[in-house]
Amino acid sequence: MKIGFIGLGIMGKPMAKNLLKAGKSVVVYDVASEPVEEVVRAGAEAAASPKDVAGGTDVIITMLPNSPHVREVLCGKDGLLEGLSAGKIVVDMSSIAPIASREMCGLVREKGCEMLDAPVSGGQEKAEKGTLAIMVGGSEPVYQKVREILDLLGKSTYVGESGAGQVTKLVNQTIVAVNIAAVAEGMAFAKKAGVDPERVFHAIRGGLAGSQCMEDKAPRMLEERYNPGFRITLHVKDLNNVLETSRNLHISMPMTSQVMEMMQNLMARGCEGMDHGALGKFYELLNDVSLKK
Repeated sequence: MKIGFIGLGIMGKPMAKNLLKAGKSVVVYDVASEPVEEVVRAGAEAAASPKDVAGGTDVIITMLPNSPHVREVLCGKDGLLEGLSAGKIVVDMSSIAPIASREMCGLVREKGCEMLDAPVSGGQEKAEKGTLAIMVGGSEPVYQKVREILDLLGKSTYVGESGAGQVTKLVNQTIVAVNIAAVAEGMAFAKKAGVDPERVFHAIRGGLAGSQCMEDKAPRMLEERYNPGFRITLHVKDLNNVLETSRNLHISMPMTSQVMEMMQNLMARGCEGMDHGALGKFYELLNDVSLKK
């Protein structure tokens, strides 16, 4: 089974490389030539367009920034729809709006093909290690056909029909955002109250307050190490999709809205390229307190 891979950014590039390491035949495309050249050196073939990727492969994976980018790759000039033939499978691993995902799945099915939405969680580090959490929506029999491929990239879980993967990812991003903000707020409170936040972290990490977010982000905050694993600008994109979807469903999400305002504040201060753990920096700016020793 030949695999197409479109989108070789901070996440897509290591994912494509992991498929190659597993011995898979991979055809790649990206609007930027440099990552394409790098992945070709690792053993991939290069395609001239998404249409060419679709024409020469059986399963096509897309890993793109947001809904408009997926739509352009799918429906634009020389897009996937122009190259798809009956029986092929598109797996969109981007994080996009559920409504857009369902609409695009319908367009793919009109070509006699299938589409799964399979967004991921774990950031660059887990993309490199092949340990991403993958949330899959769409036809379950189709998922079973490509499960072996997905499990080379991480642990995949089927969650429901078309769009369910995207909804699950938005739930994930909501919980992660609020959790990171809570860690940052607690650490800032400890520092302002005169207690070493690093000692607080070690004292509470094994209790009910402990979480993967705390394990990953508290050390970054304490060291002011905000080089991206997952950029604030990408989390803002996800929260935009959360809040857009929540408005359509008439669901109030006050905590998510508040964290969105915090991230927007950081972006206005030029922090958009930092890791989302830089929510710790928001509290430093707000309370005039540095978490670093």
